[in-house]
Order: sequence, then structure tokens, then C-alpha cells
Amino acid sequence: MRRMRRHIWSGAGAALLLLGLTTACGSDSGTAQATCATAPNGTPLSADTGSGPTSTNLSLNPEIATGYRTGMKPVHTNTFAVSTANPVATEAACTVLRDGGTAADALIVAQTVLGLVEPQATGIGGGAFLLYYDATTKQIDAYDGRETAPQAATQDYLRWISDTDRTTPQPTARASGRSIGTPGVLRLLELEHNDHGRQPWRDLFAPAISMADQGFEIGPRLASQIADSAADLARDENSRNYFLRADGTAKPAGTTLTNPAIGKVLSAIATDGPDAFYKGAVAADIVDTIATGSGGRTPGFTSLADLAAYQAKKRTVVCSPYRTHEICGMPNPSSGGLTVEATMGILSNFDLSAMKPADSTGDSDAARNGGKPTAAAVHLISEAERLAYADRDKYIADSDFIPLPGNSPQALLNPDYLKQRAKLIDPNHSMGTAQPGDFGPVPLGTGPQQPEHGTSHISIVDKYGNAASMTTTVESAFGAFHMVDGIVLNNQLTDFSAEPLDKAGVPVANRIGPGKRPRSSMAPTLVFDRAADGSRGPLTYVTGSPGGGVIIQFVVKTLVALLDWGLDPQQAVSMVDFGAANSPVTGLGGEHPAIDTSDHGDHDPLVQQLRRLGHQVSVDPQSSGLSALVRDGNGWTGGADPRREGVVLGDTH
Repeated sequence: MRRMRRHIWSGAGAALLLLGLTTACGSDSGTAQATCATAPNGTPLSADTGSGPTSTNLSLNPEIATGYRTGMKPVHTNTFAVSTANPVATEAACTVLRDGGTAADALIVAQTVLGLVEPQATGIGGGAFLLYYDATTKQIDAYDGRETAPQAATQDYLRWISDTDRTTPQPTARASGRSIGTPGVLRLLELEHNDHGRQPWRDLFAPAISMADQGFEIGPRLASQIADSAADLARDENSRNYFLRADGTAKPAGTTLTNPAIGKVLSAIATDGPDAFYKGAVAADIVDTIATGSGGRTPGFTSLADLAAYQAKKRTVVCSPYRTHEICGMPNPSSGGLTVEATMGILSNFDLSAMKPADSTGDSDAARNGGKPTAAAVHLISEAERLAYADRDKYIADSDFIPLPGNSPQALLNPDYLKQRAKLIDPNHSMGTAQPGDFGPVPLGTGPQQPEHGTSHISIVDKYGNAASMTTTVESAFGAFHMVDGIVLNNQLTDFSAEPLDKAGVPVANRIGPGKRPRSSMAPTLVFDRAADGSRGPLTYVTGSPGGGVIIQFVVKTLVALLDWGLDPQQAVSMVDFGAANSPVTGLGGEHPAIDTSDHGDHDPLVQQLRRLGHQVSVDPQSSGLSALVRDGNGWTGGADPRREGVVLGDTH
């Protein structure tokens, strides 16, 4: 058999009982309406996992691939919906919405629970980007909770230990203290809750505190990642004791974890706010952990002042037209919004509706899985992405330090400019590697793309019409492998270019600097209808994904599937993952049942066609964690990525 099947629902019911929730919330007041059911159609979810977890090329598959759930169906809700990458977190957040909370309230519950059940991807030791739509004011707030470099960081901070010891940080830059940025997610949550919260701050930490103290089971995806990262986790005493058994092997799925240390931290944050994290004993523990360099690790230079001074920022959302819609995304220091919108702007010059995937209609499993994209579509979209990534790699960084061309995102999104970029696409042959656009004498070199690895995504709409799309991360799987007070610390600074100069000696935009925020690919996205006069209409789509530097490709694929091909949200996220950064390699997700991966895809007709067009095709499994919520009349329809454990829940019939 090509793939084996296994359940990925292990431990969810037990954890939900600890939260004081039930695995099916039941009907409301005797009506037929059920809320917060644990799975679509009331059934457990299962995953196609192959013969086991597979580690692949990080540039294509940032997190470990754990399979594919075939034939998933969209979930229809009446007034509110939530999707996260883990059913326990989804259930907890859904209950907040059921009880009258806003999307801002539910975000806090989802984030803190995800930090327990998905510590390889997210937690309060990391950062996040959030788009929040306020239905009353019709305004979109963009929140930047990206980590910052310490004030003591030099441009060579990631290159070598010191000017007199020019050896690389040990054991690697990623696993050393040099990679750890000042965490930002708690300050982001504080800011958005002050603006949009309805329920008391302290109450929103209760579910995670209960789970941390009473225990929860390791799910299969976390277990696979622990096994894959065991050697690195073993270098840190706290990580080793938490994730590994006494003999150094990974704790398996079904093992009950308790984390009273983080329960204590969360209790303090619930009572005293984020100052309990950024100041005092917890801050001192974080600084000491980064600075000790235990186990032969090179220490970092984060100080108490760095933590105390951290601020989340409200940025100006980046929006641009796409056919009859308006796409809104996160501005820099994330490159996600700009690069997604630049790609879509290039694609607006082509008739994508004529390139709908084969076998995407009907009620077969193939249709529910989104069908199979055509070679023409994969070629065109990948070429547009190459052009957009070329500009991203050269120009986009933290604009508090490095201005964009024209000192505005609109230079990269100008329709006339993107029309000229579109003309560079040859329908008969791949360009391989694109050149960035010419914006005059901009003194910037082109730095290499740095991948992100450990990331998660949350999509929420509440009954008041508010919506949140938040992507949250600790960077690589388990961050820097440093654990303190039950918290996994990020390795976000490796998103900077370690080399501050390009080969010609020109400074690169994404070089490290004191207080600077590293470039990200996170792309939380909101889409609105456009009125005939071009003004913004109602919110119609909420989407986003984890996946490192590939996030942009995952989101573009989903937007095209929704806006050009008319697929439902489950089909859109289930469809084959495909796309390209600015390299000759085009990814075609081999975890999808429509792709024949035997002999590196040599026998798959789509792979064959793409190779004839000059693409170097990789069929490595992808690990997107997409979610999509689509307005459906007065309600919502949602889809969750079959490649992870996520579900969509809400007030369903």
C-alpha cells in the first residue's frame, strides 16, 4: 500500500475534559443547533501518514510532514467559526465564542492552548502577526508582535562568536543563544485585547492553566516532531526532561505531559498582565538561560532592558485590488502581505478561470481533495511567485530601519509595474530565477531567503462580525531548543541574513541590527468584496497558513482556488500545494493522493509537463496548515488543512 492510515485525534477528548469542556457541546436549549462539535460530521479525523514522518528539504518542507486526510468536507456554521491547527485549541476558542466572547478573546485562548499542544510551532516564547477586522468601525488593524534583536547585537552576531573568535556560534547559530529574539506575542495579545476584547483578560488563561497543571496527551504530530528533533532537544536540560524519556528517546504519542512551570507563568500573566513575563523573575530566567551557554552552546546577549522595552506595534494594513475583490495583508517586517499581493497583482493580467483543476467537481474524494491543478496553472503561478519573491528578497525588511522603494509598499504593488512584471513570463518555459525590479539607485544587495519552520495559524470570525487572522511562530521546530519556566524560546533571529553584505559588498536589507525585527513570510489574509465604485465591501474570506518561506505559496494557491476557480474552502486548502520561491525548483506536494511520487515523480503526467517547461520539480511532502473561512449568506463555511490536525468548529446545525 502507498500509504497507511492512523487516527490523529488521540488525546483530544481527555484534554477537553480537563478544560471543563465536552467533546460535543450538545444542542442549545433543545434546538437542533449544535455548537463546538469536536469534528466535522461528528466523526474522528484520520490521517494518511505513509510509513512514518519524513524530513525533507527545509526550503520546501519547513516542518515535518505527517500525512494527508483524504475526502474532508467543508463545515457550515451560522454566526461564528474558528480554525486552528489543533482540535483541542479550536474547541477551547470556539467555546469562548459560544459564550459571547469576541475574536480577540478567542485568540488568547487559542494561542495559550496551542503553546501547550503544539510547542514545536508556537508559544509565548515566540511572536506573531495579526490582522483584525472590527465590524463596527469597518477598520482593519494590523498588529506586529515580531521578535526583536537585542541592543547588543552586531551585524556579525550570527556569523561568528566574536571579532577575535571568528568561529560560528555553537552547536549551530540556530541552536545557540544568538538565535533568540525578544518574544512579542504576549504584547500583541495585550494590545489587541485592549482594543477589541470583551471578556476579562484573566479569565482567558484558565483553559491553558488547567491543561498545564492537570496534563494533556501528546498527539501524533507532536510525537513525530519530538522524535525528529530528539538529538537537539537533548542538549538542553529542561527540554530533555520535558520531551524525552530517561533513555533519551522521544516520549511517544499518548504520553501525558504536565507543565506546572508554564501554568505558574500563565497564572501570573493572567493576574498581572504581560509585565509578569517581560519584567521580574520570568524575565530574569529568560535572560539567564540565553546567557549561560550551557551544554557548549554559544550564549546570546539579550538583556533585561531588551525584554522590558519590547513593544508590539500597530502597522498600516496593506490592501490591493484583485478582480472584484480587495486583498488585505500584513505589511513589513513581514513580507507575506506584500509578496502575496504582488503575486496576485501579476496574475490579474491572466485569465486563470480557464485553468481550473481537473476532477474538482462532483462528490468524489478526488473532488473533495481539490482536484489536480493543470500544468499551465502551476507554471503561471510559480513564475509570478518567482518575480514577486525576487523583489521580496531584495527590498523587504524592517522598514523602521530599511525603507521600501518609494518609502511605500505601493511601489511594489503598482498595477502598471506588476503588468510589466507579468510580461516577463514566458508561457512555454520557466525563467528559473527572476531578477528584482529596478527602482533606481537603491543601495541594497540581495540576501538569501531564510526559512521559518515552527509556525501555526488561527482564523476566527465571531457572531458580531469581527474577524481575526493570526500567524504565530517560534521559528524552527522547537525554536532554539532552549526551554525556561516551561516556555520554548524562539530562534527567530535566524530569519535575518547572517551575511550582512552580498557578494559585491553591498549591505542587504534583511541584515541584523540592534532592536531590528527580522523579515518574515507570515501572511494572515483578509479578503473583501469590492463595490462598483471600487470601495471596500463586506468581508468575505479569512485565511492564512504556517509553513515558513513557503507560506506565501500556500496562501496564493488558496486565494486563486477561491477567487478564480470557485472551489469551496475545504477544496481550496486540500488542493495540491504548489509554487516556487525565486529558484529553479517548483514544489508539488507529494503528500497529496493526486501526485505520483514514485521515482521522484517521473511517472506523474503533471510533473512530466512541468519538467518539459523547464521546471526542476520537487515532490517532497508539504506541511501547510491552511485554514479558510468563507462568508456563506449570513453564515460561514470553513475548511481546515488535511496535512495537519486542525478542524473548523462553530455554531453548526
